[in-house]
Amino acid sequence: MAQIYVASPFFSPEQVDRVKRLEAALEANPTVTDFYSPRLHQDAEHEQFTKPWATEIFHRDMGQIAAADVIVTVIDFEAKNLDSGTAYELGVATMSDKPILALQEKNEAVNLMITESMHWYTKNVADFETYDFNQMTPGEFVGEIL
Repeated sequence: MAQIYVASPFFSPEQVDRVKRLEAALEANPTVTDFYSPRLHQDAEHEQFTKPWATEIFHRDMGQIAAADVIVTVIDFEAKNLDSGTAYELGVATMSDKPILALQEKNEAVNLMITESMHWYTKNVADFETYDFNQMTPGEFVGEIL
């Protein structure tokens, strides 16, 4: 059973819809113990978007990445522009030897630093309902690489 960290942008209605569907798929997966999605954990002791709030959120998210067995990411961004927060989380995960499983519903090219760090890739969010997080079968990126 896997503890998962969800690395995803959630700044537009389209991005929020996508990550909500991913969260629902993970909830339906019997091999998922639990997951942490930063979108669901924006509350803090401090006022949102202040320096103390940012510090609290940063340390909480870094702790959750450290505690995770697996990183699940959404790599659908605004055209070819990678969300900087998601990119940072994926870099931390890569340097921590955490497997990265990626969802990409759009047909945009993806930077090689992201594609080469992936353990598994899909274009269908429903695949996360049935993916066996105990077996962790690999699957390569399919698409245009930047």
